[in-house]
Amino acid sequence: MNSCVLGAGAWGTAMALHLLKCGHSVSLVPRRIEHAMELTSNRENKAYLNGFKLPKSLQIGYELEPVLMEAEILFLACPSKGLRPICEKIQSDTKGLNHIKLVLILSKGLEKDSLKMPYEIVKEYFPAVRIGILSGPSFASEVAKGCPTALSLAVEICSPIMENIQRSISNERFRIYLTDDLKGVEIGGILKNIYSIGAGLCDGLELGDNAKSAFITRAMCELVSIGKSFGGRKETFYGLSGFGDFIATCSGDWSRNRSFGESIGKGLKPNNILENQKTVVEGYVSVECLYKIVRSKSLDTPILDELYQILYKEKSTNLALNELMERDLKTEF
Repeated sequence: MNSCVLGAGAWGTAMALHLLKCGHSVSLVPRRIEHAMELTSNRENKAYLNGFKLPKSLQIGYELEPVLMEAEILFLACPSKGLRPICEKIQSDTKGLNHIKLVLILSKGLEKDSLKMPYEIVKEYFPAVRIGILSGPSFASEVAKGCPTALSLAVEICSPIMENIQRSISNERFRIYLTDDLKGVEIGGILKNIYSIGAGLCDGLELGDNAKSAFITRAMCELVSIGKSFGGRKETFYGLSGFGDFIATCSGDWSRNRSFGESIGKGLKPNNILENQKTVVEGYVSVECLYKIVRSKSLDTPILDELYQILYKEKSTNLALNELMERDLKTEF
């Protein structure tokens, strides 16, 4: 099957390498022509996924029309803020995507101005095309190495065509579970980035294992509450794209969102961290977006509220912690 991966960050590159192992014909398309030239000459993505050679069979492209012309599956691997620009570029530079069997979104974040999720943005540009979301615990380096990985593939309808795609992108080291809960899978991926910032704060403040375990447990309850308000199914949030991705992102040293929170816990300012950060911290923007949305829903979200105050209102982390701990007592469930 011919596959095209738009976006040559760590995750996009790892996905391209995995697809090659599945026997696909794969084109990897960076957003910048300079990056495309570098990958072509070095056969290694030193900026985002250092240490993994890009086989000669992996095609590096830049012009969208020729690489999309033959593609059957399109993977959108850019940060969420880049989704709208890449959709506009596809519209302007190609004849469209009507021949594509499935567009798979790998992004996990909200658009700052519109508060739209990735699926909504892509559907806005390509309403007649099948669109899915691939999400779950998937550290790019481990996928590139071939470490065992399991993910959720959310599609509109679990048809035989989607089952065939499920099989085609799975192998002995990469297992895909199919679901039709698009809302749940998508919002779960967004929320886990938000709460992993809080897990990082626990690490940076050196609060201990008791505190971090309690935080993860209560944050998971809040995640499920918010996720259900968006129309997601409860069981989805305890699956790979919810709890699985949440645990990985809260504990992994590789997690940008967790590391971001840890740095804040150690006393650094959010803006100073972001100015020196090459890769995108999706959870930072998502905190502001979700805070606005849940206010309109009148949901009880004390953890999200305090994260917003810390990141955007310069609230003391210790004060935020004290206010969480001193809330009125209640039953657990």
